[in-house]
Amino acid sequence: MSQKKFIAENKDRFISELADLLRIPSISTLAENKTDMSRTAEFIKDRLHEAGISDVTIYETPGHPIVYAEWLKAPDKPTVLVYGHYDVQPVDPVELWSTPPFEPVIKDGKIFARGATDDKGQMYMHIKSVETWLKTTGTLPVNIKFLIEGEEEIGSPNLEPFINAHKDLLKCDSVLISDTSLFAPGVPTLTYGLRGLCYMEVEVTGPNRDLHSGTYGGAVPNPVNILAQMIAKLHDKKGRVTIPGFYDDVVKLTKKERENFAKLPFSEKKYAAAIGVKQLQGEEGFSTFERTWARPTLDCNGIYGGFTGQGAKTIIPSKATAKISMRLVANQSPKKTGKLFEKYIREIAPKSVSIKVTDLHGGDAALTPLDNKASIAASKAMERAFGKKTVYMREGGSIPIVAAFQRILKAPTVLMGMGLNTENLHSPNEHFNLNHFLLGIESSAYFFDEFSK
Repeated sequence: MSQKKFIAENKDRFISELADLLRIPSISTLAENKTDMSRTAEFIKDRLHEAGISDVTIYETPGHPIVYAEWLKAPDKPTVLVYGHYDVQPVDPVELWSTPPFEPVIKDGKIFARGATDDKGQMYMHIKSVETWLKTTGTLPVNIKFLIEGEEEIGSPNLEPFINAHKDLLKCDSVLISDTSLFAPGVPTLTYGLRGLCYMEVEVTGPNRDLHSGTYGGAVPNPVNILAQMIAKLHDKKGRVTIPGFYDDVVKLTKKERENFAKLPFSEKKYAAAIGVKQLQGEEGFSTFERTWARPTLDCNGIYGGFTGQGAKTIIPSKATAKISMRLVANQSPKKTGKLFEKYIREIAPKSVSIKVTDLHGGDAALTPLDNKASIAASKAMERAFGKKTVYMREGGSIPIVAAFQRILKAPTVLMGMGLNTENLHSPNEHFNLNHFLLGIESSAYFFDEFSK
């Protein structure tokens, strides 16, 4: 029996099993769900066993368990490490859900539940893909390892230490991840780049207390005014970041990449209308996709200080604070960027105030060359499953663990996402298109075949 036929004949069971997985409230950030986390890990272990993988281990961590499994019976064939996560976001505000978040409902070809698209549904595709091979042929065309964690939604604090401590166990030729999105419904999409992050906080202090703006106005520094002026100096008129050295390590887009992006259907007018702005703006000389996927950016995420309550209070505030994030691209170091940022902030600050700069957190960008064997195999696999040419995109957000895999395991990463950005991940009424779920199982199965060649 072919893999495609097996998937078609077992699709109702696959979806039913996914619904059972979605019923477990595996919210990693809430202490009251700790037993649910262990229950989910056991559920995944059982499903891996049922799929035909006998070697499955649950590793306890200082936080939530990691599920590891391996099938290594394909001598002289490459090894694929499948990564996913079983933890989910909290459900608040629960009153905005149309149906209870942990009671899966199927409607209009979609399954609604917390974790449906991020990432239980996408992770589960690969377990069913392995089962498809083992139940139809009794073997796999490649060696397979699974690494499924329960802390992605809280920053994966225990995963990188685990990878460092188990490099030999996790050794592989490619890492396969499904935790990203398709460009559009029914369009096979390979995501090959993720931006990194450098997140800083700037605190400006002027007088030693809030002062009467009538008595002192015009004579002392106002931290809110000064901070606003400093933030305004972080971009020039062309939308470029003015921090010296900020662009030094940026990997430039190739001509082929720009052509690939330009082929993707896109309307600036509709994009702007959907988010309620009159006009788009950004770095001069780049398209919207290039700006959001492949160019570094700097944004003030929040600014506060002084009186913000109802009514009026005439003061010169003592302090003002801003949170500023920089999305980085391949080869830009979060630590180096943070140091460049702090140096420049101190240079543009007037001597009348004191400055405190804090590096809150960061993560590396990731970029997988399109001519990599794993990327080529993934592109062919998705074309076989969808019956259409695969398109290529980058993602403006960050998945720090992807860079960790590349750095520690020296293995290229394939981001074979089957979700959609419209599926309310992290929001009420999260859902997953079940056609994409089944196409994901098929794409995964074909990837193992293509990569084995």
